[in-house]
Order: sequence, then structure tokens, then C-alpha cells
Amino acid sequence: MSHFYLGIDVAKAKLDCALRLPNGKFRAKVVPNSSAGFTLLLSWLDSQKALLPHVCMEATGIYWEEVAQFLAATGLIVSVVNPAQIKAYSTSRLTRSKTDTVDAKLIADFCAERQPASWQARSEAEVTLRALVLRLEALQTMRTQESNRLEVARNAVRQDIQQHLDWLDDDIKQLIKAINDHIDLKQKRDLLDSIPGIGERTSAIILAFYADTSRFASSRQAAAFAGLDPRHYESGSSVRGKPRLSKIGHSFLRKALYMPAMVTLYKTAWGKQFQTRLAASGKPNKLIIGAMMRKLIHVAFGVLKSGQPFDAALHAY
Repeated sequence: MSHFYLGIDVAKAKLDCALRLPNGKFRAKVVPNSSAGFTLLLSWLDSQKALLPHVCMEATGIYWEEVAQFLAATGLIVSVVNPAQIKAYSTSRLTRSKTDTVDAKLIADFCAERQPASWQARSEAEVTLRALVLRLEALQTMRTQESNRLEVARNAVRQDIQQHLDWLDDDIKQLIKAINDHIDLKQKRDLLDSIPGIGERTSAIILAFYADTSRFASSRQAAAFAGLDPRHYESGSSVRGKPRLSKIGHSFLRKALYMPAMVTLYKTAWGKQFQTRLAASGKPNKLIIGAMMRKLIHVAFGVLKSGQPFDAALHAY
């Protein structure tokens, strides 16, 4: 167990770092969120004689990924935790101030007290695929916005918007080709393609986040990563809230799985059986869709973990 704990509050341009010493005191350092800044951070840790500190940061946006990859590659224990955990921890300690330095110290204290599990660095193939998938999502969102603008645009700007749409269409085609040609994960993609209801784009998205199944202890953890685990609310003998998706997880995954879940429910044999069974139990349509989104993660995780293609007989009921 490490006696040094490094809390990092991540921002786009900088990293606020708080090193908790064995005596409970802190040393603070701010470095750029860049390759040069990461190297500077290691030099600073060495100057503090912090041997193998346990590093902890929040999974906020995408700005934590590069520093987490870098530090994990150097052999340090790195934990990446849900921001909701840090917020709850802050509330439990009645923290009254909020600055980047205070947040970094809070994360370091959380790491020391809770000993969060280590985060596993992703393979280069997975990192590349995730970058391509997220870029495709950004361009498609941009295209939708520009298409909506074109419908109400004045003549003075219509040509400019149309030229931008043409450029986006070309770039989207190139990105889709790059994703489909990402052969490093071809065998796993073939396994996902065996699942009725999951197409090329959805399989690429799933691989971008779940290619390394060892990062999750079970399919339930995999579903929780996307915020698709059920949230129950009960208190005493009279309060019985309706079960809902926790949504404490990656919102992009939930958005990406909505249409595949609809297609699976109404266009595939095993999805229709699933829908019929839940509907017969009195479940509303919205709950059934959420349940299928979670089911798709469970099934996808299962075929990737086992290396066996989809078997409809296992999901008939």
C-alpha cells in the first residue's frame, strides 16, 4: 500500500496536483495538461521523494485520459473515479470551499481513505478507435445542426452552409471507412456483428469502450459504466419509487444504444421475445427500452468475454 497519494484536479489546460505525504500534510503543484507537463509532474514527484504514489483523478470529460495513460505507462497506480463519488465524499466532510487546489486535496484524501481500484490503461487500438468514434459523433452532430440551419437560412448564407454540409459528408465518409478498416479489433468486431440488432457503427462504439473486457469484473459492471444499471428508491414500508436507470455513467453510450435497442426490440426475433415477456409482466415501453439497452451491453460483454458468437437459444427467455 502506498504512503503517498496524489490527487489531480483535471482541466483542459492544466492539472492541479496535491501530493498527500505520509504525515497527512500536502504539497501542491500546477502543471500544464500536456506531454511536457506530464514529464514535469514526474520530475516534481521525484524531487518530493514520493515513491510510487497512488494517483487519483475524476473521469470528467476527456481531458483526464492522456495523463492517466501516461502515468499508468510509467508503472504508477492510477485510479479514475466517478465525479459523483468525489462530490458525495465532499458533502460527507462538509467541505465549504471549492477551488482547484481544494478539489485536488479532496481527491487525494479520498484516495487515501477509500483505496479505489486501479485503472487499466487501454491498448493503442482501443484508444484510436475511441477517438475515431467520438470524432464521428461530433461531426454527425455538427451536420445535424447545419442541416437545421439550412432550412431557415437566408440566401446570403445558404451556399456557405451547403458547402460546409458537403465537406462534412466527405469527412464523415472517410471516418466511417477508417473505423471499418480498423482491423486490429476485427475478430472482436465479428463477434459483435453476430448479435442481431447491432450494426457496424454500434459494434465500433462498443469496442471503443469494451474491447478490453478485463476492465470489468462482470456484465453488471459493464452496464453500470454506461449508467444503465437500475436505480431503486425505497424507504420504510410506504415509499416505493419506480425503478429508473441510474444514468451515473457514460452518457454517450446510452445515447448510442437507444436506436439499436429499438431495432432489436421490434425487428429481431430474440428482441421481440424479450419485449413480449416484459410487456406481459406489465412493464411500460420506456422501461422495456432501457432494459434492452442494458441487455445489449450484457450480451455484447458476454460474446467478447467468451469469444463465442451470439446464440439465440441462450436468450429465448
